[in-house]
Amino acid sequence: MNFKNKVPEACVATCGRWKIEPTQFVLTVNISRQTVSLFEDDRFVKKFRCSTSRFGIGQIEGSNRTPLGLHRIAEKIGGGELAGTVFKAREIIGHTSQPEFADAKITTRILWLEGLEPGFNQGGNVDSHTRYIYIHGTGDQTTIGRLASFGCIHLADADLISLFDLLPSGTLVWIQER
Repeated sequence: MNFKNKVPEACVATCGRWKIEPTQFVLTVNISRQTVSLFEDDRFVKKFRCSTSRFGIGQIEGSNRTPLGLHRIAEKIGGGELAGTVFKAREIIGHTSQPEFADAKITTRILWLEGLEPGFNQGGNVDSHTRYIYIHGTGDQTTIGRLASFGCIHLADADLISLFDLLPSGTLVWIQER
């Protein structure tokens, strides 16, 4: 599979550098535009609005910033649950229809990311997986489209559910500034 003409060249180059095979689907996150783009087999499919960190870009644990670079979906959590299901430590604790969970931080589904670039977003204090960097829903969907998260990537419930159902674990995710 060759996705050089569709997915950002830096993503293609990074795959080559680390000898990572392209996956059928690839997500690209554009932080400056607050968008997630879905590609399948070398073609653009759809663009979604997202929210990334209100603190900006960064790799360091504890920074609450969105990390850059090549990632993959390591784990999928919440399949089959209702939109608005609330998670804490990846366990269900309620629903946004309950007053105490109306502004929940992690809802609906979790796509837990793993960095694939040693020393940049994998290992040590820059490890995206141990930083708990997710693509997930949020109790306050009015924040979608602007900087609002604490490092993760937020999507609207309907968009997140459709991507969760479509994408297998292992799908590549490229996060870039522009």
